[in-house]
Amino acid sequence: MALNLRQRQTECIARMLNLNQPVNATGMANEEVYKMLIYDKYCQNILSPLIHVKDLRKHGVTLYYLIDKERNPVPDVPAVYFVQPTHANIQRIIADTSNLLYDSFHLNFSSVIPRPLLEELASGAVNSDSIHRISKVHDQYLEFVTLEDNLFSLAQKSSYVQLNDPSAGDREIEEIIEKIVSGLFCVLATLAVVPIIRCPRGGPAEMVASALDQRLRDHLLSKNNLFTEGGNFVSSFQRPILCLFDRNFELAVGIQHDFRYQPLVHDVLGLRLNRLDIQGEKGGMKSYELDSSDPFWAANWSLAFPEVAGEIESQLAKYKKDVDEVNRRTGGTDGTEFDGTDVIGNTKHLMSAVNSLPELTARKQVIDKHTNIATVLLGEIKARSLDAFANKEYDMMARGGIDQKELLAALKGKGTQMDKLRFAIMYLISSETINQAEVELVEAALRECEVDARAFQYVKKIKSLNVSLASANSASRSNIVDWAEKLYGQSISAVTAGVKNLLSSDRQLALTRTVEALMEGKPNPEVDSYLMFDPRAPKPSLGSNHLKGPFKEAIVFMVGGGNYVEYGSLQELVQRQQPVRHVIYGTTEILTGGEFVEQLALLGQKMGLGGAPVAAPTQ
Repeated sequence: MALNLRQRQTECIARMLNLNQPVNATGMANEEVYKMLIYDKYCQNILSPLIHVKDLRKHGVTLYYLIDKERNPVPDVPAVYFVQPTHANIQRIIADTSNLLYDSFHLNFSSVIPRPLLEELASGAVNSDSIHRISKVHDQYLEFVTLEDNLFSLAQKSSYVQLNDPSAGDREIEEIIEKIVSGLFCVLATLAVVPIIRCPRGGPAEMVASALDQRLRDHLLSKNNLFTEGGNFVSSFQRPILCLFDRNFELAVGIQHDFRYQPLVHDVLGLRLNRLDIQGEKGGMKSYELDSSDPFWAANWSLAFPEVAGEIESQLAKYKKDVDEVNRRTGGTDGTEFDGTDVIGNTKHLMSAVNSLPELTARKQVIDKHTNIATVLLGEIKARSLDAFANKEYDMMARGGIDQKELLAALKGKGTQMDKLRFAIMYLISSETINQAEVELVEAALRECEVDARAFQYVKKIKSLNVSLASANSASRSNIVDWAEKLYGQSISAVTAGVKNLLSSDRQLALTRTVEALMEGKPNPEVDSYLMFDPRAPKPSLGSNHLKGPFKEAIVFMVGGGNYVEYGSLQELVQRQQPVRHVIYGTTEILTGGEFVEQLALLGQKMGLGGAPVAAPTQ
């Protein structure tokens, strides 16, 4: 049985909603209790992709509210709280218990509640004489958002900026690393696995790997730890591998335009928490859910947009054919949609038609949904020439450059300011050397379009530093390295001139190739220098070459922001491998190309580079 993060997190939430009592095979408690659910914004985002209103009703939740909203007392009903362990939430819980809002309080924190906050809660409850109303306090280890069976995000905003901020001190960096480690620990605790950890040397990935290794070691020392019971892989011979990377490992993927369905929907239409709001055919906004419950989405999310459009046409033709068949058998009129009104004929055909009506209706709703989404996407693609940007960027990465006329024509043609800025940055990353005259022409074209070029200037600065490093003699090089590493972390070595390695001839991402090599567990020059940590080993195994592959299960985590392009590439890897393997992809936050460029722009601003002022990335 493969690791299924979505299923495991949903099971944990079901148990929590049933007052942390054991649930039966149907996911229900043996005794039904009606209750309230109180959550904060972060935990609402955890619940949103997993639990629908009908599921809450099934678990006896009659009312649900955000913790910071004013609420009326419901004195005879227990309340389940699901919140982050923060000072503000603790104060609100103390106020709620003091005001006797509910009969009893079942407190569930998304991660481990620190000792000072626990003491604050106990002190407040004692002082208000309401401690008897607090039934239980649980650390749930659920501080991550699962979007699909194999996809999760820690929903930690602007981590790339925080980790690459030249003004950030050691303490700030340590706090960010600890926050990431805490989120990853929650994921591993939910899956009940202790993986082998691999990562490149240097930068945030190694910092996270080292801290996570120590956190797991410390936890495993306790007798009743989270990994001694449950979980299908604890006693298994095969443990998963956790591959940690930093966004700078493959900067271009966070910026490029992509022409596949899921990345397009996310980048262009703003897919968030598996939900989408777009303009309806007859005006007004339409809200859609895109997850595994949608059969068309489940089957076609990874296809290129033209293939998706063709599949919609095919599904629509099949639907019309089936409707015609039902109408023919029941004496209806060919070509008209079957709505249950025009039914005559024998009873057998009538019953068959009635039975097929719900399935036909559901199919039509799915077809209509994706027709609407595809129509809006097509409008954006034509208006912004997104197909041209995607193809040109791929060609640039494959060839290591682009014809100057073609480059300038794209920057002066269709597209938003952000489209052009992303394209210009992709040109910069793909070029093996910096042609100063050509770069000046690009900058002039960006100014002409009134584009804020701070992100471009930031990447150019890193690129020029990298060229300096490559040409510096060994005596002066060490000084530059010391300064650059302090200022940029791993970024200097990441945006290297050898970017042709980012995409191989079969359009496979460097991330995917590297994960494949790590899962093989065989000697490979691409990954031989990678560090290995084994939290179950008796002593630190830093840099050990003792490989334990091949691995059937992998968790791939991108520090500093990930995207649906990488997720799709890893799932394609799984589909073509024999024997079958399994890969879960996670990241600090899932970003569109535009959102990531906003973070690059903020770093450019912090370095005092040219361009208009930049607002902090929106939350």
